[in-house]
Amino acid sequence: MGQENPAELAQIIIRSRLSNPSFIYSFFSQFPDSNYSKLKYILSSSVTEACNNSVLLLGPRGCGKIAVLELVLEELLKEHPDMISVIKLNGLLHSDNNCALKEISRQLCLEHQLLFSKMASFDDNSQFLLSMLRECGLAHKTIVFVLEEFDLFTQGKQRLLYSLLDAMQSVSSQAVVVGVSCRLDADQLLEKRVRSRFSHRKLLFLPPSGKDLHSLVEHILLLPTDSRLPNDYTTAFNAKLLNILADEKFKGIIDTLCYSDSTVGHLLRFLFSAVCHMDLKSGFISVENFKSAVPSIQRQPKMEALKDCSILELYILVCMKRLEVKETELCNFNSIMKEYKSIHDTFQTSDYYARNVCLRAFEHLLERALISFEDNRGHGQSAEFRPVKLLISWHEIHQGLKSNRGCPAVLHKLMDREAFPKKPQDLKDMGASSLPLWQGSNATLPTSSLPQEAVGFESTPCHWNVTADWAAVDRTGSTPMHGRLLVFLSVSFSVSKNIFRYGLPYRATGRP
Repeated sequence: MGQENPAELAQIIIRSRLSNPSFIYSFFSQFPDSNYSKLKYILSSSVTEACNNSVLLLGPRGCGKIAVLELVLEELLKEHPDMISVIKLNGLLHSDNNCALKEISRQLCLEHQLLFSKMASFDDNSQFLLSMLRECGLAHKTIVFVLEEFDLFTQGKQRLLYSLLDAMQSVSSQAVVVGVSCRLDADQLLEKRVRSRFSHRKLLFLPPSGKDLHSLVEHILLLPTDSRLPNDYTTAFNAKLLNILADEKFKGIIDTLCYSDSTVGHLLRFLFSAVCHMDLKSGFISVENFKSAVPSIQRQPKMEALKDCSILELYILVCMKRLEVKETELCNFNSIMKEYKSIHDTFQTSDYYARNVCLRAFEHLLERALISFEDNRGHGQSAEFRPVKLLISWHEIHQGLKSNRGCPAVLHKLMDREAFPKKPQDLKDMGASSLPLWQGSNATLPTSSLPQEAVGFESTPCHWNVTADWAAVDRTGSTPMHGRLLVFLSVSFSVSKNIFRYGLPYRATGRP
């Protein structure tokens, strides 16, 4: 063991942690108001007080519903051996009532070492379930029914749910029904007769906040001091890791990673990839390892397509984005060509192509799904007149221009002009230091803060009023919620008696 590389041992320890859901979600068990604590209280009270219960675990995929449930059941089985029997069903496999009851009977027979009959009817299995609930209740043994994909069990007549919940109304029974679903309205799918027998307890699982994710990364990656690793190496590794976690570059990587998917599963895949990139010679993990792990788990097909776009296709995309910013009523090939010509006339570019060449590039963008027609109507109409829309955001176009080596400088300049503020601090830098934007208030700003496209007379004395209306802001109030949102900053300014309006679209890029 003395010849073994400590870096390899550290890598093995961290990988084993990442592959162990019990270790990962034990981090959340330390909080008294966590879903883990609430679920454990519900299940343990059913065991110790010999009562019936039912609860729904709701939330998006990857938020740890099943992992937390498994952790709770594992601990309860250790605390109360021979007092809990777990029956697991999945709506993808057992949504049929007859099939579900047969599977329940099979698992109960296996648990209690009884002979299972494959030829038993639905009524036979129902009677067997009732008798087992009665016998287990008399023996003070709790049966926990775990129904994954709970919403699929609500299809049809819901005979299985009615049978389970109705049997639990008996005084002698001792059971818990735990439903797990991604649908937040799963309880509303229940029939009236089933809903009246349900306890209406619901636990909502949400993706952890940025602060919780940062603490979780620290919980996973910090090496234990009581391991086989040398104490000097463990101390140096943990000190270097804490410096990385406090680095702004690392925080930016985590923010980028979680912008599209902030679930624990996504974070674990990212950390596993980063640990695999760790340099075994130096023995330490670095910020570069985390940077190299991001592209390996975040495949961006649109960004890859933008890298292969021709210069003309990049011009068309930039023209469409400019038309979108200008809030042009109709965006089609003809309006794009007008914008393309105006750019050529303004900057006297050498990249000016014939109309038929532009049309072929336009059709190529349609084939690559970077743009699409607004609707399915007008199939008989020429592609030049049908309205189109962009399928990529400002950020994706900006990054695509940077990654394309042959991109002309004029396109970078045009996209920089179309840049818009993303956070309140950006608006303050424009001169709105006293403007409470998040309350949607109005304020008067100097003319120098106006975008160049909004006004062509910088020297003219005027004022402009800003009203911010943000559609959704997360709990910290600093970034938009995950998803694809379209928010408009409505900016109006007046010169003499003329009123103008300038729309700044803010698109939060998230899950497509």
